[in-house]
Amino acid sequence: MGEFRRAIALGFFDGVHIGHGALLRKTTERAAELGVVPTVLSFDVHPDKLVTGKDVPLINSASDREEIIRRCYGIDDVVFVHFDERIMRMPWREFAGTAIRDLGLAWIVVGHDFRFGYRGEGTAEKLKAFCEEKGIGCDIIQAVRLDGRIVSSTYIRTLIADGDMEQAARYLGHPHTLRDAVHPGFHLGTRLGAPTVNMRFAEGVIVPRHGVYVARAYLEDGSSCSAVANIGVRPTVSDGQGVNVETHLIGFSGNLYGQQVRVEFYKFLRPEVKFEDNGELARQIRRDIDSAGEYFRQAAADNPNPVSASQGCGEE
Repeated sequence: MGEFRRAIALGFFDGVHIGHGALLRKTTERAAELGVVPTVLSFDVHPDKLVTGKDVPLINSASDREEIIRRCYGIDDVVFVHFDERIMRMPWREFAGTAIRDLGLAWIVVGHDFRFGYRGEGTAEKLKAFCEEKGIGCDIIQAVRLDGRIVSSTYIRTLIADGDMEQAARYLGHPHTLRDAVHPGFHLGTRLGAPTVNMRFAEGVIVPRHGVYVARAYLEDGSSCSAVANIGVRPTVSDGQGVNVETHLIGFSGNLYGQQVRVEFYKFLRPEVKFEDNGELARQIRRDIDSAGEYFRQAAADNPNPVSASQGCGEE
């Protein structure tokens, strides 16, 4: 790959939040200056899972991280390295040297707290000095703050777990997203007059607070529609086993089975509750749809250029 030169952002980028956005914009800026390819190098699984042995609940799956990076920041070349025992034990100089050689790096961009290599001995400052030795450019991006708080994936995870999608979107720079192939469901929604698409969170991805959300759904053909999404175990109609995402696409009719749909979550409407019967459930679904319609009307009035107008990507 020697002739294939790149400017690369290094990091895990869970959530692809506005702090990550500062790295990604700098990467595209350097790539344009040098006439090289803007690239992201990330890991498929969180390093902490292997290093500490503890599961880290992730904001997005690897494929969703890639999709957000492409859609929001225009970086089409996203390279995932499988984080395994070999990578974990690799000395930081060897990791950096291998990346520079194999990926044809002309410039590297990292965050101020970036650590890599065996025992995390590689730091952003060490990498910058190493790059200078090799004649490679290196930018270290300082922390991004919002409301006096350093933007971090850890904080955003707590917001999503609490169902605070409006605050999460401010820190992410885009609405929280789930993308999945539509699964066959129980068809109850159709019988209630509100057909839904059924999706699931990938293994290891944090499940937001159970309940009903104002949402927007983006379809494979590029169209989108306002929606109401229920995250939970469907207590009125099921045995309560397993978390599903049932999203009613307001005003849509058609068969989406097997298609990739992206759902963006905007606002928590109400907790998931068990209704006495399907009739009461159907009436509540209609009220939820009305609430979603009011949310979007108010959002349009408050901001003629909402976040969703740019395919769900916002600025810092």
